[in-house]
Amino acid sequence: MNYRVLGKSGFKVSEVSLGTWQLGGKWGTPFSQKDADDTLAEAYAQGVNFLDTADGYQDGNSERTVGTFVRAHPDVHFTTKIGRKESPLTVDHFDNAHLDRYVDESLKNMKLDALDMVLLHCPPMETYYRPEMFWHLDQLKKGW
Repeated sequence: MNYRVLGKSGFKVSEVSLGTWQLGGKWGTPFSQKDADDTLAEAYAQGVNFLDTADGYQDGNSERTVGTFVRAHPDVHFTTKIGRKESPLTVDHFDNAHLDRYVDESLKNMKLDALDMVLLHCPPMETYYRPEMFWHLDQLKKGW
């Protein structure tokens, strides 16, 4: 497995990551904790140390499973995506109050004190024209 440093984070991550939408059980077969655990263990055995999850994957099942794995494997890093679980998804779902709630829910799902990386999950295009949102995300990153 090849590894590289992820941006300015200092995290040395595998060039191949594991997307974990399937761990949530919403698409395809019903959720199986054993299958989820086996999938993560096999990816890790193959050198994968970077995982991708989201708050909307089966009401947080994927985040909970990834969080358990990360707590047991401190050399594993992850990104979680927030916001997509709203329906219909609008620009208003990316205001400060919603962002705070999404981050807090992800922290609770994963039982972690911090998130390695957070991405906005399919925000409407007009979201990108709200500089206050980016300022707020920077404040969240700094931990206030």
